[in-house]
Amino acid sequence: MNHKPPSQKKNPNITPDAHQGKAASVSLSRQLQATAAVVQAVRAGRSLTTELAKVSPDLRPGVQALTFQVMRQLGRAMALRERLASKAPPPAADALLCTALALGWQGEDAPYPVHTLVNQAVDAARQQRQTQAQSGFINACLRRFLREREALVADTDSDPQARWNHPRWWVARVQEEYPEDWEKLLDMAQEPAPMSLRVDTRHHSVVDYQAQLLAMGLAAKPVGATGLQLERAVPVNQLPGFGLGHVSVQDAAAQVAAPLLLQGREAEKAWRILDACAAPGGKTGHLLACYPNAQVMALDVDAARCQRIEDNLQRLGTQAQARALVRAADAAQPAQWWDGVAFDAILLDAPCTASGIVRRHPDVRWLRRPGDSAQLAQTQAQLLKALWPLLAPGGRLLYCTCSVFRSEGEDTVQAFLQRNTDARMLPSPGHLIPGKIPTGLPVEHNALGEHDGFYYALLEKDRD
Repeated sequence: MNHKPPSQKKNPNITPDAHQGKAASVSLSRQLQATAAVVQAVRAGRSLTTELAKVSPDLRPGVQALTFQVMRQLGRAMALRERLASKAPPPAADALLCTALALGWQGEDAPYPVHTLVNQAVDAARQQRQTQAQSGFINACLRRFLREREALVADTDSDPQARWNHPRWWVARVQEEYPEDWEKLLDMAQEPAPMSLRVDTRHHSVVDYQAQLLAMGLAAKPVGATGLQLERAVPVNQLPGFGLGHVSVQDAAAQVAAPLLLQGREAEKAWRILDACAAPGGKTGHLLACYPNAQVMALDVDAARCQRIEDNLQRLGTQAQARALVRAADAAQPAQWWDGVAFDAILLDAPCTASGIVRRHPDVRWLRRPGDSAQLAQTQAQLLKALWPLLAPGGRLLYCTCSVFRSEGEDTVQAFLQRNTDARMLPSPGHLIPGKIPTGLPVEHNALGEHDGFYYALLEKDRD
């Protein structure tokens, strides 16, 4: 039986050959210890991004590469561990055991020979206090795995969590909401996300910038109106003009927002725009590029994340900084920050489960719980209710989330429309599903390539 997982491509967003170079001088057992610690933290509900930032610099490249692979194969690893030991060991030992199983269950795609992984995982268990007492148990489980791997893997094939490497409830929800596309959607979630760029066409045309990249040996294809998708990821400091704001890293689906907001209206007008929940500022910068005379207020409830917006604006230059006001405030509490002057347009990129960006953040699937989507839908409804009165008659509000769950997209918007008779839906893309060519975009050429999962609804307020 072929046990090949949906995808095992190398992640283009990870430093190429992350296990080589500087990381090669670090023992594999140390890398496995650090990787298991990150995995344990994610299983306890902490963000992978936050935990990786805590890893020492000499370990981080290798640990990031290993951890991303573990996150994408954790469902299979947990199923295998359940067959090797029905009772879970303490969290640290369980995380190390699952790390080894996730990395080694599909031998030809393992980052190291499977026997090496097993030996080094056992060494890692013996070398640290948290797992020393369970080192014999880990050794026994992994030696049995080596002997019975084919049979053990075959026994897990019928488990949806093992087969698709997503929680069972997640698989069931996607099956229910996308009966024709659910397999494709889950397959795509295993694919490492491409690196996509947005070219500021005030500096270069897309074609010119594409030529600059090609001259550096970087192939790219056009996506959307002003985007390029790189054949392979590179550090941003290698991108021509990045520090000058000539190009920004932004997924092709996220690039839909700014041009869609005021599609068909005069771009040169001095629009007053609110970018709610704006961090890290990618869409803020795009709004300023699309509407050169607009004044944009960028809000985020987290002051630290507001600094990221400021950093982005600084990179884009003084003109962008002059036309943007960044505020740390809760968008759902306008009385605390609104000056009473209505906005012509509002972009609401609402908090969500991030179920559409699992390719970039493979820990998301293991952080979320079945009830999270419904709770976040309540937050989304509260934000819509709070911000709608701030919109001028005839103004537009673009609601978006990076989620594929309908409770955070279509269901939320339809409920809002039923409660607000002065709102009407304009032509909108709706749910953008990875792997499917989208419709209802603000441009009719150049599909979005391998884009993230998003939802877009463009609402307009009656003028009466």
